Amino acid sequence: MVASRVPDDPSRHQLDALWATVRDELRGCVPESTFRLWLEPLKPAAAAGDTLYLSAPEGVRAWVERRYTSLICEALRRSDSGLSQVAFSAAEGPGPRQGSSLAEVELNPNYTFDRFVIGGGNRIAHGAALAVAEAPSEAYNPLFLHGPPGLGKTHLLGAIANYLQANAPALSVRYTTAESFTNEFVAALRSSGAEGFKSRYRDIDVLLIDDVQFLEGKPATEEEFFHTFNALYESGSQLVLSADRIPSELSTLASRLRDRFEWGLTVAVEPPNMATRMTVLRRLVQEAGVEIADNDALVELAKRIDANVRQLHGALTRVIAHASLMARPLSAELIAEVIPQSRPVQATSVEEIQERVAETFGISRAELVGTSRAATPLRARQVAIFLTREMTDLSLPQIGRLYGGRDHSTVLNSLRRVESSLTEGGELGERVDELRAVIHSDSTGNR
Repeated sequence: MVASRVPDDPSRHQLDALWATVRDELRGCVPESTFRLWLEPLKPAAAAGDTLYLSAPEGVRAWVERRYTSLICEALRRSDSGLSQVAFSAAEGPGPRQGSSLAEVELNPNYTFDRFVIGGGNRIAHGAALAVAEAPSEAYNPLFLHGPPGLGKTHLLGAIANYLQANAPALSVRYTTAESFTNEFVAALRSSGAEGFKSRYRDIDVLLIDDVQFLEGKPATEEEFFHTFNALYESGSQLVLSADRIPSELSTLASRLRDRFEWGLTVAVEPPNMATRMTVLRRLVQEAGVEIADNDALVELAKRIDANVRQLHGALTRVIAHASLMARPLSAELIAEVIPQSRPVQATSVEEIQERVAETFGISRAELVGTSRAATPLRARQVAIFLTREMTDLSLPQIGRLYGGRDHSTVLNSLRRVESSLTEGGELGERVDELRAVIHSDSTGNR
């Protein structure tokens, strides 16, 4: 089958037909597990000039862009569509992104109530979120979800937004993060667009805002959000918020804002138990189309990763990548080699992590948290940030402050770079595993 040439303004049907052709060819070029894990999630978003724009989930995009861009371009050229280049975006949209990253945060279509795995630690949070989705402003207002990163707070906010989008299209719904809210507000002030900003956030029926702890230390943004909160609440609009801790522990936020966060229902989202972790793993394995070599493999992984679902997903992705690259079955033995034994995160301090990483890379702790962009300090800093994220409950902004006041995006970039290197195996993976063992030994008094 040969796709016809794509016109300058292709329809959704033409894009889907073209991508179906390219995707079928890609399937034959890589192992089936690789295709399912990395290439199947790609979706055509738009075409402009000679470029096809593909959307990809956050955890897939960087890996595909680095390793499979050439393969996709070759398949695209053979399709005789007139397209020869590809570009990637975080989510589907009407076309290539315009302007800066200040655009509204895109919804992840996979964040639905059906895909949320319910367990003892999140049952109440799930029930409250579903009640809000089914009856905005009538159940709990505001709804405030709190807990460490990676437990499903963002999934629940996205599930509410996606549910309303599908079942109550007449309602105006806005989902964003506190960081995006801050960036938009600052940009509006600089461009004298404050009134437009207020209209976007106050003339709506439902506002869902993630990671409100990011408002700490930003008095001007906090003041604006206070008035936004009041305007929405008084007009009967639904508010749903999340943070990495309960409102009373958001110590640098003004008390009047903390009090408002507690006007409705405050619910904790807690780490998944063993049964929940197994359910999550079974679903992820089924969706990835991966065969398990023995029945103990998932049990072994669930035992080793007990902190949160995000780490569990990341660990499984790493194991699948190792199995694919090394042509080995996904077994308990492979998991034991690739994933270290889980450790209690509260026993580890950032200071311990920084000291051990600096010592391993042969630099000082001051260089580790400093501004040097030389190869060794930069790599050491990325590894330290990765281990801090993995071994503590700190949020990305909190980690950034402990590493020289770096911003959220810099911390996220460090995490992605280390995660990508780890999936490739090699010396860095061995070094990270050794650091995990040493830091764990320090924290449990076995130095």
